[in-house]
Amino acid sequence: MSTNVTEDYIDASGGDWEEVIAAAQESGAERLVVNMGPQHPSTHGVLRLILTLDGETVTDARVGIGYLHTGIEKNMEFRTWTQGTTFVTRMDYLTPIFNETAYCLAVEKLLGITDEIPDRATVIRVLMMELNRMSSHFVAMATFGMELGATTIMTNGFREREMVLDIFELITGLRMNHGYIRPGGVAQDLPNGAINQIRELLREMPKRIQILRKLLDSNPLYLARTRDVAYLDLAGCMSLGVTGPMLRASGLGWDLRKAKPYCGYENYEFDVPVSDGCDVYARYRVRVAELEQSLRIIEQCLDRLQPGPVMVDDPKIGWPAQLTLGPDGLGNSPDHIAHIMGGSMEALIHHFKIVTEGFRVPEGQTYAAVESAKGELGCHAVSDGGTRPHRVHFRDPSFTHLQAVAAMCEGGSVADVIAAVASIDPVMGGVDR
Repeated sequence: MSTNVTEDYIDASGGDWEEVIAAAQESGAERLVVNMGPQHPSTHGVLRLILTLDGETVTDARVGIGYLHTGIEKNMEFRTWTQGTTFVTRMDYLTPIFNETAYCLAVEKLLGITDEIPDRATVIRVLMMELNRMSSHFVAMATFGMELGATTIMTNGFREREMVLDIFELITGLRMNHGYIRPGGVAQDLPNGAINQIRELLREMPKRIQILRKLLDSNPLYLARTRDVAYLDLAGCMSLGVTGPMLRASGLGWDLRKAKPYCGYENYEFDVPVSDGCDVYARYRVRVAELEQSLRIIEQCLDRLQPGPVMVDDPKIGWPAQLTLGPDGLGNSPDHIAHIMGGSMEALIHHFKIVTEGFRVPEGQTYAAVESAKGELGCHAVSDGGTRPHRVHFRDPSFTHLQAVAAMCEGGSVADVIAAVASIDPVMGGVDR
């Protein structure tokens, strides 16, 4: 706990709340220190805001994090490279596919197999990422509406997200925390019925997005709560390292899918939505437009899908990708079980070693980044030549963007703090990893 009280300024960070209150009372300043949070995980996560108010005006805003710390990065040092996917998928739990892809791209760089990933696996990765972008944006708008009291937006947003989660469940066996993207490819091919279900989403979703636009685009109450609120211009974004929809809402069309393509994004036709509003409303408009662009990319993915393997052709790296959904969830196909249990002792030994020990990654370090739903998500992976990561560190956009809370909130109304934080769309699982 550190408290420094002057005649007109209170500086508090962490520690005991009673001491903060006592310091404010002793200062004699006509200021009120408000402890907003920690919030419940069902909102944006366990985030604490310490606000100093002059009437209803925020004069100082500080962010307290660490309430959802999971130690994911440290835990990964004690697991194999493949097992790391089951950890990273739980960081930003609303963008699990992006977490897995960034990590696997980094591992594949270290292995030197980036160009050996099967085309079908790469297309499936793009397909899953764009579906995940949609589900994340729907949650962003749903929770934002809920926090402003617009329950219709909340119910509609989660209803649309269900269509995406149903597809995820069909393909990966899980609605969240999939562990589906693996070093070398993906865990399994698309199951029967997946393409038809995705095409149904492509038919239905444009109508639902239009309903969302009708509810919000010109709603006078919504405009009053979002226009000229939480202003952050391009200079502010650049100085704070802000990326993603927040940066594009300040007028700069920076998108890693275009600027530094990965997974073959350079072969897809789509636009990068941009606005120069620099406020909450502009960030909303950018996200809605991105939903429509994701639909374009998903349709192109279905057209690009060609028969082929979904895991790199190297048995020393790739886990068996001919999996099947059984009564107990995700498991090996009967053919593979018959091969390792009854047909080949060498195959059984190899399966045992790759599952328990994993594969070795050449010594070195690298950085791989993807354009997640919230901004640039980067993975810095370091290998000492062993079967486990020496160090893995992530550049999570939510962590970076929380730096902007003070710039967006100070000088504004305390009621606008909710809208400001919601427009950042932070997920504390990614912040406190």
